[in-house]
Amino acid sequence: MTAVVLTISDRCTAGAQVDVSGPAVARLLVEAGISVSATAIFPDEVGEIAHALRHFAADADLIVTTGGTGLAPRDVTPEATRLVCDRLVEGLSERMRTVGLLETPMAPLSRQVCGCLGSTLIVNLPGSPAGAVTSLKAVLGLLPHALRILGGDGEHTGSRT
Repeated sequence: MTAVVLTISDRCTAGAQVDVSGPAVARLLVEAGISVSATAIFPDEVGEIAHALRHFAADADLIVTTGGTGLAPRDVTPEATRLVCDRLVEGLSERMRTVGLLETPMAPLSRQVCGCLGSTLIVNLPGSPAGAVTSLKAVLGLLPHALRILGGDGEHTGSRT
């Protein structure tokens, strides 16, 4: 299982802010036994994000983005994700917001999207380090099974899908 972590942030791209969320997400994935093959930072631009998702999906089983999921006009990660995905996986997004609600009443304002691009799973996380870690932890246990199924393992043992 290989993952790519993409931070979506105008400020990090410009060097005005240090990326904290991307490294925190990468660390959590590695601790869970998922290899992180690349990390990168991109600005809040639909075209650049969509291009990056398509590019990294060629080799990664999992792409995790952090940032660009809020309500600000430049928060466009969900739009880019929807643009490239073949299918959405609404249950992962719902679970992240539900678990996030236990920590902050603002969780329902996050617009993160999860979906499939071929056999690659894309998971959008909020940009705040705490929100990103909480959201990823909410679905981390589901990812190995989802990635096995996307990778062509037709065995659904233990699932109700």
